[in-house]
Amino acid sequence: MRSAAAIFSGLALLAVCGPAWAAKPPVVVELFTAQGCSSCGPANEAVAALADRDDVLPLTFSVDYWDYLGWKDTFAEGAFSDRQRTYARQFGIRDVYTPQVVIDGKVQASGAKPAAIEPMLAAQARRRPNAPDMEAMGDDRVAVGTGRVPAGGAEVWLVRYDARAQQVAVRGGDNRGQTLDYRNVVRQLVKLGPWAGKPRAYRLPPAAEEGLSTAILVQGVRGGAMIGVLTLPADEVEQADNR
Repeated sequence: MRSAAAIFSGLALLAVCGPAWAAKPPVVVELFTAQGCSSCGPANEAVAALADRDDVLPLTFSVDYWDYLGWKDTFAEGAFSDRQRTYARQFGIRDVYTPQVVIDGKVQASGAKPAAIEPMLAAQARRRPNAPDMEAMGDDRVAVGTGRVPAGGAEVWLVRYDARAQQVAVRGGDNRGQTLDYRNVVRQLVKLGPWAGKPRAYRLPPAAEEGLSTAILVQGVRGGAMIGVLTLPADEVEQADNR
């Protein structure tokens, strides 16, 4: 744990550097999927194929609203479904659906058409604004520097995800008998607090599991556009056992 003096020094440095010195963050691709969704397999594979790229951060969110079909999703959390509903309101979509891809919080598309993802990635990469400097401060804090705040404000999110390749054998529901492939499965989602464009340190909660990678997302409130991204890989990433 860093001392108060070290934290203050780090915040002061971020205040001086500002967004002009920040490295260009990866484009965030959020996939909303479900093990009970019969059309989600190809979307899972398409997003998993992005996981080894440095310019893209794919995040796989499993939703729980298809569990009633006869198979309880082993990765799903109600908080992930809530995040997708927030995006639906932002995009003016009446109902949530799977598979859905949201890119940088700005555009969305059906994940059932993987060929549409790459052109959207390229377009968002060209439109990325300067991001605030972001820095890990020990193992329990992260600092966000200065930057422009969108109308309505911004907030900082912690996402912890399992970067390992995983397979799930589905034994019920519409995908009964199939094995689904995954990468970057989100296991923990926590809002750390608001960001007002000035340097601020945020305390990180303990990880829900061992071996998870961490992403810090700065984005507009209520499912707004991504402003900054910081990725913190796990100490060790190994092939996961099949579940």
